[in-house]
This record gives sequence, structure tokens and C-alpha cells, in this order.
Amino acid sequence: MMEGDTCKCSQRFADVDDLEPLREILERYKGEKGALIPLLQDAQEAYGYLDEKIMRALAKGAGYQLSQLYGVATFYTQFRLQPIGEHLIRVCHGTACHVAGAELISEEIHNILGIRDGETTPDRKFTVETVMCVGACSLSPIMIVDEDTHGKLKPANVRKVLKKYMGESEEREE
Repeated sequence: MMEGDTCKCSQRFADVDDLEPLREILERYKGEKGALIPLLQDAQEAYGYLDEKIMRALAKGAGYQLSQLYGVATFYTQFRLQPIGEHLIRVCHGTACHVAGAELISEEIHNILGIRDGETTPDRKFTVETVMCVGACSLSPIMIVDEDTHGKLKPANVRKVLKKYMGESEEREE
């Protein structure tokens, strides 16, 4: 998108059929040795996940074997091979958060949204992930929704936090 253009889509990621973001990524790392992980990171940032079509185009454009890309993408937990929801919920389960009740936070998310770790709601609104230590132990337990950190949570606060991301229609239903 050019500066000043407004996105008219409901998605925050590029369409996997639009290879322009991928061309820009490949150009950025052209001729750079050892750039496989940054290539995958940038592609995932642009598309939200590493679709097979994107992986094939990356392999061809960067001169890697497809199996190399999949080897790295399946080894590191930061990479996703499936699309995520509109809102990514990460619940810290590091030591401090675990001791402070992270499991209860995760259970409350399950009760409210009906999804567990690694799952996406059927309406593709939310994806939940368990992460290990976000480095804000003084705020434990912590839930991060998109880029917003919600700390010192109690299970009773989870619904209130999620309402902010649900939209008006769901808020009125409760």
C-alpha cells in the first residue's frame, strides 16, 4: 500500500495471492547469505503465516530448497503454517506467570472463546498461544492481545479485556 492509501479490507495481512510484498522481501535480502530466518520472519509478518504458496515462492526466489524452509519453519515455534485470527492472544506461562495463575487465565479464555492453545475461533476472530516469558514478570500473570499487554490479571478480568476486541455485536449479546 502506498502512503496515504487506506486499507478497505478487514484483514491486517496481505492476501497470499498477492506476491508483491514477497517480491519486496526477496529484493531486500537479495544476495545476502544466511538470511533464511529473516526472510521467513518478514514473510510471516506480511502474510500472517507461511502459506505453502508463499513458501514455494520464497524458496524459488531466494535459491533455497523448499525442504530447507519447511525444516526451519517447523523447528522454530515463532513460525506459523496456518492462518491466525484477527486478534492474537498470547498468554505467558513463564515461571512467574505460572506461579501467579497463568493456567487459570488460559482456562478462562477457553471458557469464554471455546479455544485452547494453538487454536483459532471458527469466526477467525481470535487465536490463542501459550508463550514462555515475555520479560515482564512484575506484571504476572500476563496476557498480550495483539500488541497490548494486560498484566496482573485475574480470571474475572479476562472477559472484560476480551470485550475490547470482540466488537459491539458480541458485547451486546452478553
